[in-house]
Amino acid sequence: MRIMKPTRHLLLALCPMVVLGFLYYSSGRLHPWGWGHKSLYDKQGFLLKLDGNLPLELMYKYGNLSEGVCKPGYAAAKMTAIYPKFTKPAPMFLDPNFRRFTKISKFFPPFGMKMQEKIIDNILTATKSFGLEDELDSLSCKKCIIMGNGAILTNKSMGARIDEYNVIARLNEAPVSGYEKDVGSRTTMRITYPEGAIQKTERYEQDSLFVLSAFKALDFKWLRSMIFKERLRNTDGFWKSVARHVPREPSEMRILNPYFIQEAAFRFIGLPHNKGQMGRGNIPTLGTVAITMALHNCDEVAVAGFGYDMSTPHAPLHYYEKIRMAAIKQLEFFMSSWVILSPAQAKRIWSTSHSLGIMLIE
Repeated sequence: MRIMKPTRHLLLALCPMVVLGFLYYSSGRLHPWGWGHKSLYDKQGFLLKLDGNLPLELMYKYGNLSEGVCKPGYAAAKMTAIYPKFTKPAPMFLDPNFRRFTKISKFFPPFGMKMQEKIIDNILTATKSFGLEDELDSLSCKKCIIMGNGAILTNKSMGARIDEYNVIARLNEAPVSGYEKDVGSRTTMRITYPEGAIQKTERYEQDSLFVLSAFKALDFKWLRSMIFKERLRNTDGFWKSVARHVPREPSEMRILNPYFIQEAAFRFIGLPHNKGQMGRGNIPTLGTVAITMALHNCDEVAVAGFGYDMSTPHAPLHYYEKIRMAAIKQLEFFMSSWVILSPAQAKRIWSTSHSLGIMLIE
C-alpha cells in the first residue's frame, strides 16, 4: 500500500485490515512478541501478522476493477482475511423484529436490550423507518466514511473528498457549518448518546438521520421523550446536561444496533466481559462502535479525524473548539466505565498507523 504525503492528501481508501488494526491496537492488548510461534492467531482470533492479504481469486477480482470504482464486498473480504470469525449478521439499526437477534437479547445495555423491549417497541412504532434512505439502501455497493472529531482535520481542505462518500457518519455534537472546507458539507447520520447530542437546535444540519447509541437504559427513555416531544422532567442519571429537544421527525430517528457495542468491546478489542454488564474499563469509545457498524454494513470503509497526538498537551483536542489535548487527563471520572487511551496506547496507535498504512489525516 503506497503512502502519500499525509500533509497533502487524505488517504481515504481505507481497508478494514488497518481499521481493525487501529481498533485492536487501541486496546493495548496486541503484543505479537509475547506469543509463541505455534499459532497464526492471537487470543481474539486476529492474525498475528496483519498483512491482510486476500486469496488470489479476490486479489484478481478487485485488482481488475477500475480505479475509484466501489468494490462490492471488499470490507467483508478483508475482514475475513485477518479475522476468520467475522460474519455479517447485524443490520445498522433495530427494527420491529429485533428480538430475533439472540446475541443482544440476553444482555442489558449497553451490550444488548434486555428489559428494554417494551420501550424499544414503543419507539419503533413511532419511527416506522429502520434503514437508511431508500436511495442508499438500494445501492449495490456502499462507500462509507466515519468522521472523528480530532483537530487533525484542521486546514487539510479535504471536505470535497469526504463529500464523495455515499454514507458519511458523524459523531456527537461535532459541527459542520463553518468547517465545510475541512470536514465536508454532507451528513448521512449523526451517531450520539444523550450527553453527546447537539443541544442548540440551529446547529443540526438538514436531511440527516439522528441515531442513538444507547449505553444505559435511561438513554432509551430520553429518546422516547425526544420522539414524542415530551418534556424531560428528570435528568438524574446523566453524567452531564442533555439535549431537551431534537429537531427531527420520528421517521428520521434510529436506534443503533447494540450488537456493535458488544462486538467492538468483546470480540474486536477484547475488553473485560464482566458477565456482559457495564463495568470498569469495558465500554468502547463511540468511534470504535461506529467503525464496527461500518465494517458490517459497508463495502468500503474509511476513517478521518481519529488522530490525537498526546505528546503535545497544548494542541487542540477537537477541530471545532479550543479545548487542549491536556484536558483528556482531567477526565479521570470517565475511567470507571469508559475506555480512555493512555499516552502510551495513543503513541502505539500513532506509530502503528504509519507502519501499517492507516488512512488518517495528519
